[in-house]
Amino acid sequence: MRYSEELIEEIRSRSDIVDVISGYVKLKRKGSSWFGLCPFHNEKSPSFSVSRDKQMYYCFGCGAGGNVFTFLMEYENFSFVEALQFLADRAGIQLPQQEYSKEARQEADLKSQLLKIHKEAAQFYFYQLKSQNGKTAYQYLLDRGLSRETIVHFGLGSASRYSGALYRYLKEKGYSDELLIQTGLFLQDEKRGMYDKFWNRVMFPIMDVNNRVIGFGGRVMGDGKPKYLNSPETKIFDKSRNLYGLNFARSSRKKNLIACEGYMDVIAMHQAGFDNAVASLGTALTAAQASLMKRYTDEVLLLYDSDEAGRKAAVRAIPLLRRAGLGQKVVDLSPYKDPDEFIKAEGAQAFEERLQKGRNGFLFQVDAAGKEFDLGDPQGQSDFFHRIASMLLEFEDEIERTSYLKAAAREYHVKEEMLSRLVNRLAVNGETPVRQVQKPQSVKEKEKEDGYEKAQKLMITWMVNVPDLIKELDAYLKPEDFVTPLYREVVKMLRKQYQEGEVNPARILNEFPDGEEQKKIASLFHAQLPLETKEQKKQALSDVICRIKENSIAWRTEHLDPADMAGLMEIMEDKKQLENLKGRKVQLHISFE
Repeated sequence: MRYSEELIEEIRSRSDIVDVISGYVKLKRKGSSWFGLCPFHNEKSPSFSVSRDKQMYYCFGCGAGGNVFTFLMEYENFSFVEALQFLADRAGIQLPQQEYSKEARQEADLKSQLLKIHKEAAQFYFYQLKSQNGKTAYQYLLDRGLSRETIVHFGLGSASRYSGALYRYLKEKGYSDELLIQTGLFLQDEKRGMYDKFWNRVMFPIMDVNNRVIGFGGRVMGDGKPKYLNSPETKIFDKSRNLYGLNFARSSRKKNLIACEGYMDVIAMHQAGFDNAVASLGTALTAAQASLMKRYTDEVLLLYDSDEAGRKAAVRAIPLLRRAGLGQKVVDLSPYKDPDEFIKAEGAQAFEERLQKGRNGFLFQVDAAGKEFDLGDPQGQSDFFHRIASMLLEFEDEIERTSYLKAAAREYHVKEEMLSRLVNRLAVNGETPVRQVQKPQSVKEKEKEDGYEKAQKLMITWMVNVPDLIKELDAYLKPEDFVTPLYREVVKMLRKQYQEGEVNPARILNEFPDGEEQKKIASLFHAQLPLETKEQKKQALSDVICRIKENSIAWRTEHLDPADMAGLMEIMEDKKQLENLKGRKVQLHISFE
C-alpha cells in the first residue's frame, strides 16, 4: 500500500538523520556537518558527511547519498516500506495496517512451494550421487581432487542418465505438473510430455545467502552439450542477483571476497582454505552482484581465467565494483588457466602469495586499454590519453583521482598538468573521448545523450546547494528545458519549495517511495565536477546552461507541430539567446557564492 505524503514526512521529520546514522557510523562534528568513515566503501579518511540542516547524507568518496530512508535502504537492504516501518517504530508512530491482496498471498505461497521442491530435488540428487546410478559422477568429483567432506559440504549430487527420474520422484509426492513446470527443473513437449531438464550430469545446488536452494548448475558427464547447464530464472532464482558460494563466504573471517568464474573454482578454493571465494552464475558480473558483495566486504579480488576472455571479463567487472564502493584487485594466475589448476600444481601457500600480488583494478584497466592503441603513433597516444582521462572521471574523490592521475602520468610519460586539464575539459563538456578504436556511431550518440543527462544532473545539484540560483536561472532556463521527465519533475518541486521559502531535498525524496527511484533522485542532488577555481566554476555554469538549452531546443524542434507558430517563435528566440551565450555576447549574472 502507499502511505500518505503527510505520514511519510511526519516519520522523516521525527527521525533526525544524524541520530539515526550515528547508530551505524561513528560521526564527528565539523562545522555545520558531521563526518565519519563511509559504510558503503572502504576508506581511511572520513569523507562521509551528514547534514542536519538538509537532513541528507553524502559521501565525497563514492557518491552515495540520500535521506534517512535511503540510508536504511542501502545499509540494511530494506525496501522503502521496510525503512518506513523501522523509523515509525523508532519514533513511536503506528502505521496503518497493511492488507495483502489475494495476488500477493498467492505469490508468497508459490515461492514457498518452489523453495520446498528445490530442497527435495537437492536431497534427491545428493542421494543419487551415493547410489549405483551416480557412481560415474561421484568418481569424477573424486578425480577432480574433491574430498568426501567437501562433496557433502556443498551438497553435490548426480542427475540420473534417464530423463524422468526426478519427475517421477516428485510426482509420487503429489506435486502437480502446473507447479513443477514453474520450478525450471523440467521441460515439456507434445511427444515426451514432462521430463527432467537435468540428466546425466553432476549437480551443483545454488543457494541464496540464507542457505535456501534456489536453483542448480549441472556439468555433463561425457562429451554432451552444453558442458554446463544452469536453471532458468524463476520466481525464486535471479542469476544476476545471486552468487555461488556466498552463503559460505559471507561467514569467512578473511578481509575480502574472491570472485572467479566457475563452480569448481569456488569449491577447490574453499577446500584449500580460501573460504571467501564466490562465482557469478554463468554470466558476467552484474551491478546487483557487486552491491550484494558490498554487504559483506570492502574489497574484491578478481580471479578470472588468464586467457583473453578472462581479461576482458575483469575489465568489465572493475568499474561495477568501483561504483558499488568496493576496492578491486586483479590476480594474475599465469601460466595456469584457473584457480583449481593453480592450486593443484603449486599448492595453497603459493596461491596465497599470488593473491597478495594482485594488480590494482584501475591500473589493470589502463594496462588493458593501452593494448588497444598504437602508442608509438602520436594519434594513438592522443586517443589513449583521452581514454585514461575519461576513466579518471570515475573517481569523484579528488584525492583518489589525483593519486591515480599521477600514477598514470608517471607510467606513460605524460605531464600531470596536461592530463589534469584534459580530465577537467571532458568533465565540463560531459564527454568521453570522441576518438576511440572502431567506435560505432550509435555509441557516439549515446555519449552525447549522456552529456545532456549529466548537464541536467549538475544543474539540479547546484540548485540544491545554492538555492538562490533557482531565481537567477529564470532568465535562462525553464523547467520544460529539462527534457528528462524525472529531472523536470524534480526541478518543478525545487522551484515550488523555493517559492514557499524552503528548499528541502529530503522531503522531495518522500515523493518517490520506490527504492530504485529514491536512488535516482538522490544522485541528482550529488553530481560533481572536479572544478577548483572560481573561473572554472563560472565557465562550467555557462557551459551547462548552454548544453541544457541546446538539448531542449533540439527536442522541441523535433516534436513541434508545424502549425504551432507561437512555439516556433519561442524556439527561434531561444536559439538567438543560446547563440549569444555561446558567443559571450551576453554575460551571465549568476554566481555560486
